[in-house]
Parts: sequence; structure tokens; C-alpha cells
Amino acid sequence: MADLEYFVTSKFADGAGQAFCKDAVIPLDAALDSRSDAFNPAELLLAALSACMTKGALRAAKLNNFNIRAVEVRLKGTRQDAPPRMARIEYEMLVDTDEPDRRLDLIHQNVLKFGTVTSTVAAGTKLTGKITRLRREEALGTTVTAQP
Repeated sequence: MADLEYFVTSKFADGAGQAFCKDAVIPLDAALDSRSDAFNPAELLLAALSACMTKGALRAAKLNNFNIRAVEVRLKGTRQDAPPRMARIEYEMLVDTDEPDRRLDLIHQNVLKFGTVTSTVAAGTKLTGKITRLRREEALGTTVTAQP
């Protein structure tokens, strides 16, 4: 099997940046003065990790015939100054499912073992977290609050 390749182009001018891939555009915060309308590089890393974890959970569910209605990933990254790097990332993966706990744990194991971004991040950063059930009312957006 041939290795997969990914292509992204980014452009920056006058403090504004954008990343381009396929038909998608993501605003980037690469300005020296922080922008609130775009992801900075550390936030992009966390977003990539959350997307990888979500995709991994959905892939594992499909392969194992699990029923997952929704996935939410909450991440907190901690940066150290010297040398500058993401020292640790903590996560909580919430899954809306009626599957038994042992199958929920199997999804978690698959996410950690087979995710491209997850494996890459875990190789250089302390990655810790848990998988829990998302209550149905949270999945519908009635009681979810933003996490800092």
C-alpha cells in the first residue's frame, strides 16, 4: 500500500492568513497581535487532534457495527516556554451512544492506536484523557456550555 500524502497551502499578508486544502479555507492567526477570528498554530494543532480523534471513533464504530450518534472532543493544551513546545494535552472525548462500556473502551483504544495525528502528537507530547458518555440532551445542544 502506498503512503498517503496530504497537501496544504497557506498565504499570509497584512497580518491575515488562510490555509487552503481541497475546497476548504481556514483563517489563520499568524499575526504578532493575536486575532480572535482565526485559529493560532497551537489551536490548529488541537483542532487537528480533535478531528483525528472524532474520525477515528466514527471509523471504529463503522468497522465494529457500533451505534454512535454524536462525538464531542474537549482539549486543553499546555505550552512550555523553553524550549517552546506543547508540553501536554488533556482531552475528554464524549460519545453519544447506547453501546456498553466495554465497547466504548474499545472505541477509545482504536482512537489512540490508529489515528495519524493522535499517534504523531502522542509521540512528542504527554497526551492524557478519557472517553465518557455524552448525555442525549448535551448531544442535542440543549445544555452544552463552551469549555475554556
